[in-house]
Amino acid sequence: MALSATVYTFTVRLADADRGVYETLNLRLARHPSETAEFLLTRLLAYSLEYTEGIVCSKGLSDPDEPAIAVRDLTGALLSWIDIGTPEAPRLHKAAKAARRVAVYTHRDLDSWLARLGGERIHRVEALEIYAVERELLAALVARLERRLEIDLSVAERTLYLTVNGETLTSTLAQHRLG
Repeated sequence: MALSATVYTFTVRLADADRGVYETLNLRLARHPSETAEFLLTRLLAYSLEYTEGIVCSKGLSDPDEPAIAVRDLTGALLSWIDIGTPEAPRLHKAAKAARRVAVYTHRDLDSWLARLGGERIHRVEALEIYAVERELLAALVARLERRLEIDLSVAERTLYLTVNGETLTSTLAQHRLG
């Protein structure tokens, strides 16, 4: 018998002063048994930090050729390809050809992944945006993870302030580039 996904319901009260975005996001995210809690929470943070009109989550593992998160315009054209984790160079190459903007939110060992990508052929590698979510923040969020969770997320000058169950966690979002 195959294991089924676990659905998490998040309410994120987003106050992103850097981008002027102030919204309440109600999200239902499925966590496949093969996904870690860190991956799920990185996906949640990426969606929240990238929130804009036309943003959608993919169907997950059932649609491996699609980005984890996409932003499309009203015609359906792909504007932003947002991936989670440490995608391989061919996937990033494909993403850069498919969308004007490609961003990756990683929660794993950044240095070894960047070294592995070095020298690989990636279309418009200089435009690739890479954001490293601090492991300490993810560990603190994992410790507080529940099936239903409310989060206040404030962003100012690339500093994240997350309030979960009355406790505030602070972290910076470091941006990296290849090429």
